[in-house]
Amino acid sequence: MALNLEKQLTFYGAYHDNSVNVAIHMVCVPLILFTGFTLASNTGTLIPLPDLITVPNLDLNLGTIAALSWGGLYILLEPVAGTVLAFICLGAAALGNAALAQNPTLTNQAAVVVHIAAWLLQFVGHGAFEGRAPALLDNLVQAIFLAPLFVWLELLFKVGYRRELQARVEKEVKVEIAKFRSQKAAKEGKNGKAQ
Repeated sequence: MALNLEKQLTFYGAYHDNSVNVAIHMVCVPLILFTGFTLASNTGTLIPLPDLITVPNLDLNLGTIAALSWGGLYILLEPVAGTVLAFICLGAAALGNAALAQNPTLTNQAAVVVHIAAWLLQFVGHGAFEGRAPALLDNLVQAIFLAPLFVWLELLFKVGYRRELQARVEKEVKVEIAKFRSQKAAKEGKNGKAQ
């Protein structure tokens, strides 16, 4: 996965053109990410740190390490918005760790239910509204890492953040969607399904 923000946003955006599907993703992607951090935190501390440098609720378990990794990637791709999202990821990991410390059974049950429901809703969004398979079927790693940044930037674009980037990405997304539709139509015609 190249660290080219426009290329990454174009890839992801080409799979998310329908406004209902985008809205579903804007709700479900953060839920999947944050519950994923919570569930990954069940490993317990993997790298013990001295008390002096241990941050409360951020022991270095798999969930915290994942939040640091995702956050680091976002900072590399988009330093300003990525830094804010990196702190949001760490905050979500800290909340998940705190909830696990208070009531691990209930926290895990709730995280699993929300995680599964959010995934199912996204597949419904692609099937019922987008009419295109999810990006993760073409590139799982890219889609899983990129989805949270994509929905974060979608939100920021709505309030005027980096309009020039938004315009360039939207233009390239239209090109990619046109290519996809053309290939789909040619494939359907070849299979005798054209109407």
